Amino acid sequence: MAKSNALNLNLPSVDDLFSTEENRAEEKLQKVRDLPLAEIDDFPDHPFKVLEDDAMLEMVDSVKKFGVLTPAVARQKEDGRYELISGHRRKRACELAGLETLPTVVRQMSRDEAIIFMVDSNLQRERILPSEKAFSLKMRLEAMKRQGQRTDLTLSPLATKLDTAAVLGQKNGESRDQVFRYIRLTELIPDILDMVDEGKIAFRPAVEISYLPKEQQQSLFDTMECEDCTPSLAQAIKMKEFSKNDKLNDEVILSILSEEKPNQREKYTFKAERIKQYIPKNLPPSQTEDYVIKALEHYQRFRERQKAQER
Repeated sequence: MAKSNALNLNLPSVDDLFSTEENRAEEKLQKVRDLPLAEIDDFPDHPFKVLEDDAMLEMVDSVKKFGVLTPAVARQKEDGRYELISGHRRKRACELAGLETLPTVVRQMSRDEAIIFMVDSNLQRERILPSEKAFSLKMRLEAMKRQGQRTDLTLSPLATKLDTAAVLGQKNGESRDQVFRYIRLTELIPDILDMVDEGKIAFRPAVEISYLPKEQQQSLFDTMECEDCTPSLAQAIKMKEFSKNDKLNDEVILSILSEEKPNQREKYTFKAERIKQYIPKNLPPSQTEDYVIKALEHYQRFRERQKAQER
């Protein structure tokens, strides 16, 4: 009888009988630990900037009052230390708040799995700089490539069922070509990329500039700084063409940047109520501008004749 009871002690519980190995592993993975900040390393080449701005000061104040409400995510490295995957701003807030630990969920992930998780979790942020999006999309596509999935890091005109750039674009509300345009920004020199982040250079001209060799990009940056101007899309395309033909130099860059841009030309606008009484009612709207120009030309000739008679 005693032998029977001993055997019964080794029987699985009801919970164990109805719990899968996957569920038990997931419960173990989701356990939150208070990891020492000194044992947590930042993710290598982390593309998202941790700025000590007003938002960070607010986070520090919140951490001091309430602690970290959402745990970070990390993976354990071979040397026993931890690599932060998600939560770099939370980690910095804890450091500034004088805390020594960070609530963290430790997950078993390969480097490429960690890259994909890191990018996907950060791309959901409300505000992302163009440079952050550029480098993160590049990292994700390269990780997918190493995992054996198709991803051509060139602007191929043909898409396939295994086109991960198209899949990634759909996931983030972007077209396939737009994904590759963002990746092109990683070819910009840091000074010009900073101008893109600051909104001084528009996205599409920046993509065209990225095709220039680094030394020509530096010449362009120096000229922009000296002349206090930036290229339009048409000017950036023109510089790209000159570069392809080995004809782009400092003088050509200055000449192109000195050209008048369409948005620099002075424009005149009029309220329709002020001029409609002078426009024939049966005149199509598309011909209104020509009608006004002819009327002004007629008035100019009239004034010239009047001045001639006064002499």
